[in-house]
Amino acid sequence: MNSEGKKVILVIDGQGGGIGSNIIKALRSEFLDDHYIWAIGTNSAATTKMMKAGANRGATGENAIRVTLDRTDLILGPISIVLANSMMGEVTPEMAVRVASSPVPKILLPLTQEEVYIAGLSKEPLPHLIEEMLRMVKEVIQRV
Repeated sequence: MNSEGKKVILVIDGQGGGIGSNIIKALRSEFLDDHYIWAIGTNSAATTKMMKAGANRGATGENAIRVTLDRTDLILGPISIVLANSMMGEVTPEMAVRVASSPVPKILLPLTQEEVYIAGLSKEPLPHLIEEMLRMVKEVIQRV
């Protein structure tokens, strides 16, 4: 939380930034300007798309993750952000370890291009997953 009492929600995505931009649009729609939304892209295209979706701040790459994780209240993104070498290598092992090891609460969407399967989940389209994510954000944001 910052000095204004607003929570900082960090959205991390890569490749084209489509998942992250959809998350940010949904957050903006649901919370308006109640919280800060920061975007970290594993590449500049992803960062740009998330900024256009309404993020307050944005940065790109491994060092951006290193610097911002301790300054956020909640991390959102696809599960790939905790898988080393995912997104065709855009998520470096250090990025994955730092995100996974962060004490900050994380809400991750079960979407990945990797050969990773999560038992017990039904395949849902992205809009349904984002609705569920927003429900979880409302619960978690009150506790952090």
